[in-house]
Amino acid sequence: MPTSAKQNGGKMRAAKAFGFSLDEIKIVESDVPDVRDGEILVKIKAATLNYRDLAVMTGTYIQGLPLPFVPASDACGEIVEVGKGVTRFQLGDRVTPIYTQGWHDGRPTPEQRAKRTIGAPLGGVLQDFVVVPAEDAVLAPKNLTDAEAACLPIAALTAWSALAAGPVKAGDTVLLQGTGGVSLFALQFAKMSGAKVIILSSSDEKIERAKKLGADVGINYKATPEWSSAVKAATDGRGVDIVVETIGSSMPESLSCVAFGGTVAVVGFVAGYETKLNVRQLIGPMVKIQGIAVGSRRGFEDMNRAIELANIKPIIDSTFGLTEVAEAFKYMKKGSHFGKIAVSF
Repeated sequence: MPTSAKQNGGKMRAAKAFGFSLDEIKIVESDVPDVRDGEILVKIKAATLNYRDLAVMTGTYIQGLPLPFVPASDACGEIVEVGKGVTRFQLGDRVTPIYTQGWHDGRPTPEQRAKRTIGAPLGGVLQDFVVVPAEDAVLAPKNLTDAEAACLPIAALTAWSALAAGPVKAGDTVLLQGTGGVSLFALQFAKMSGAKVIILSSSDEKIERAKKLGADVGINYKATPEWSSAVKAATDGRGVDIVVETIGSSMPESLSCVAFGGTVAVVGFVAGYETKLNVRQLIGPMVKIQGIAVGSRRGFEDMNRAIELANIKPIIDSTFGLTEVAEAFKYMKKGSHFGKIAVSF
């Protein structure tokens, strides 16, 4: 049965950042938010962290973000109260709020992308309860635990959208950078689609783990800094059809190994926001560079159906408690994780 949100006098725990530093995150007591018409109150069961959340915590990703704020965008929980007029859900449903609130299909509006994203500038999910419009959440896949479903809103949907930008098809070759959440989801989705996968990592151990998940080729980019040559060799000189670009600054290498007519789906900026670009690498081979801004509610629902049908399971590296959120972020900053970092409630 749903848990009453009004227990403990209508109070809840919330992790709030009082400064742009991981040491400024504190667990405080807040009021459980009220539910208005068309909204749902979700008791958070699990959350996961994204690199974006870490970037927000530095104060450089979103200029002028008011303090304090609740970080993080991805969560899964149980509906414990529904507002008047809600028909999409009922009490007890397990749901995940969508990252870009209001983006249901097609392309988002500039206002939605600038002002309607959970985890900044909208409040985040590292709190016991959140309120969202019923139209801005989706049912969690039945085959996933709460923590696994909490991996989906940004990492999984970004990977899904990146491959759709190709679009990926059986027989294609996909290049993935690193072994974070987006790359591992892209690995699973690409293999589901019948594609060959080449994955980059600085760790031979992580490469072997990725191969156990289905990666066909692993390249250690520390041992092979000019890894585009190794990628071309692994494709008999043809190149890859889709690059899922999570590094950002590696664009020259990515463009050097993409096939004629291929796609570079730019999803991240782990190594920085700027890169050099040789336009001849675009014009001659007719390469498409596509920025990926997560995805719409419709894409989320399409992806969830595929996850259930293929019984795809997110890869969770480790789990922290809500009171250990600062430690979880510090662990992410080290970059040693394989898959997602979860927060249990």
